[in-house]
Amino acid sequence: MSTIVLRGGVEVEHPLEVALGFLEAYPGYEGHDSSGPVSFDERDLRLANRGGARISAAEIAAILERRGEIERALRKVRPDASLADATSSIPWIPLTRLFAAFADIRGIGFSKMTKALHRKRPALIPMLDSVVQAYLTRDDPGTGSSGSFGEHATALVRSYKRDLDRNRSALEEIQQELESREYRLTDVRILDLLIWSVAAGT
Repeated sequence: MSTIVLRGGVEVEHPLEVALGFLEAYPGYEGHDSSGPVSFDERDLRLANRGGARISAAEIAAILERRGEIERALRKVRPDASLADATSSIPWIPLTRLFAAFADIRGIGFSKMTKALHRKRPALIPMLDSVVQAYLTRDDPGTGSSGSFGEHATALVRSYKRDLDRNRSALEEIQQELESREYRLTDVRILDLLIWSVAAGT
């Protein structure tokens, strides 16, 4: 099994074991899209909460007031869109608009938003919790806070893509091994939990 190379020269030498350890420790963490690829409703937010999003009842109500805007934006992003695609093929502008639909909702930042959206586009949108955000911003000035909420979120995803591209072959190996064990995760999700597992432990 190939190693995963993270920033700062950090190597994850046994990435499959790390991934399996996470999945076994949190058996209910991974979930599937519950409302369909172009719908967005309370079920998606409840599912995100089962994955640790901690979206309050008031925040759920505020997000659902944007439901129409969110669903319109979702329809512009193909369900099979992947961060592994060529950069020129990724729907960056529609993705930015999707993120922008969550702007200025009190209590909602990149972590809660992407935990709610990941299952809608699992090969495209990583879960940008505080640990992953810190990892991405530590040595990448392009992920700074300038620009709108949507633009800032997209900058983080662009930065994430660089790690994904650098580890493409190894992630495909891990994905195949996990599938043989009945775990079906995208390469985006596998990289996410590897970054989290390593960065949270440093």
